[in-house]
Amino acid sequence: MKPIIRDARPADVADILRLIRALATYEREPRAVRASEDAIHQTLFGAGAQVFGHVAELDGSIVGIAIWFLNYSTWTGRPGIYLEDLFVEESIRGTGAGRALFRALAQEALRRGCARIDWAVLDWNRPAMDFYRAIGGRAQTGWQPWRIDGAALEALAA
Repeated sequence: MKPIIRDARPADVADILRLIRALATYEREPRAVRASEDAIHQTLFGAGAQVFGHVAELDGSIVGIAIWFLNYSTWTGRPGIYLEDLFVEESIRGTGAGRALFRALAQEALRRGCARIDWAVLDWNRPAMDFYRAIGGRAQTGWQPWRIDGAALEALAA
């Protein structure tokens, strides 16, 4: 049976958080998730929400997620989609759920006039890289990911 891909709904929040935690475990950071159901609900479904999600549903159970937001390219003069998380339960991998989630994201990007979809992958995650190459993705070079958070973010803001 093929998974059904649909927009995330408020009733999906517990499953979305469950899959975020499973992703963190897969990425070897099981204790890194600080999000709560309330936080996920607010960011995905609250007033002025700027984060979006798709879910893969199989036999009535949510088995995959794509969580994303809009970004912008001054070079293209168009918005883009940044895929924050793509995750499919291990037992479902190989069924087409990941590809179907990405297809839905590509359709969303075109519907919104986006020029591209961007995401990051851990340098050790060869299965994900193989999957991304298989659907037409390509690694970017020359740019390094950077971040400011925690105490450094607070100090900069002060």
